[in-house]
Amino acid sequence: MKTKTPKTKSSNTYSVLSLFSGAGGLDLGFEAEGFRLLAAIDNNPWCIKTLQKNRPQWNAILGDLRSYQPQLDEQPDVLLAGVPCQGFSLGGDRNNRDPRNLLYKEVLRVARICQPRIVLIENVLNLRAMTSPETGRPFVEQIATELQQLGYEVLADIFKVCHYGVPQTRRRFVFVGFREGRPPRYFLPQPEEVTTIREFLYNFARETVAKESDRASGWGFKSAVHVETGEPFNPEEEVVPVRLSRTASDGNPIRSFDAPFPAIDTATVWGWAQGNVLAARYPKDRSNGKFIRNPQATVKLWRISASRLRAFGDREYARLQTFPDDWNFIGGNKRDIRQQIGNAVPVLFAQHLARNIRIALECQDAGVPFFDKTASGNPLLF
Repeated sequence: MKTKTPKTKSSNTYSVLSLFSGAGGLDLGFEAEGFRLLAAIDNNPWCIKTLQKNRPQWNAILGDLRSYQPQLDEQPDVLLAGVPCQGFSLGGDRNNRDPRNLLYKEVLRVARICQPRIVLIENVLNLRAMTSPETGRPFVEQIATELQQLGYEVLADIFKVCHYGVPQTRRRFVFVGFREGRPPRYFLPQPEEVTTIREFLYNFARETVAKESDRASGWGFKSAVHVETGEPFNPEEEVVPVRLSRTASDGNPIRSFDAPFPAIDTATVWGWAQGNVLAARYPKDRSNGKFIRNPQATVKLWRISASRLRAFGDREYARLQTFPDDWNFIGGNKRDIRQQIGNAVPVLFAQHLARNIRIALECQDAGVPFFDKTASGNPLLF
């Protein structure tokens, strides 16, 4: 399947102001549901270059949100904010005093100025497990309370994105606040069938993508851990996806096309293996080996051997984040691009949120109850 830019599903003219826009995942999802982007702000110059390259008509602003003063010609219907998650994430230090944890207050400051009808804040699941050093309350409750103090009715829920069109098991925590109160019978998006990686990556495995540049540098992955044996193999043997880093993980590194991936992040390296593919766990020499972090550890590490190996390229990672194939990432090096992809909100998940919010706004304007045919799980109503 070639991933294309989603077509607009609505002729509505609802507007969006986007904060912490990153590479545009949330913004693309809302664009696909007919929302107009009034402005998008981020402090990463490569992210802004990416937005300018792909959407020159957008008002993409390079700046620090803490000094941002909105200069808009109209009141936004929706304020979007993918607030930085590094202070909350399991991949970071989980320091509740990390100053980035309080950047949600800047979102509320902008909301106070702009008075959007809806505020949407997205973050990692582990937001709920940390407490505010200012109040001692869980950040989840603190953010909801401060939104309520601005006059918003707040709902929140946990979303496993493989149930929203994205081939990953990553989970996100989302707040939705209604300044005018939610429409009668409103509920947040309901999970659908699990999405697997097959339709997103199988043509890469079969090397049917149009350009070699869409892939990594080619077969011949260099590793001190995994072994590319060079053994003869049947070229019709299926290429399989494999995890090439985090070898202490309990999960087998050989993955199925008929299941979602774990969360795509900026650290884990994924790739392909073909021919005589084997994976097994072996003890590590923690006396004479290199890069010993914990000499007392006894965990065995996964080792892959195959006739040939290669790492994923940027487009393959972008497919897993459901970016369209015509979305070009701009960066000074590979890390700049991988950070944009890994930190993004998956586009199709964002579109599910956008569709839900579009329907809610239409129902409010028509004075009718919310009528989406799906049903919610158990969202938190604060």
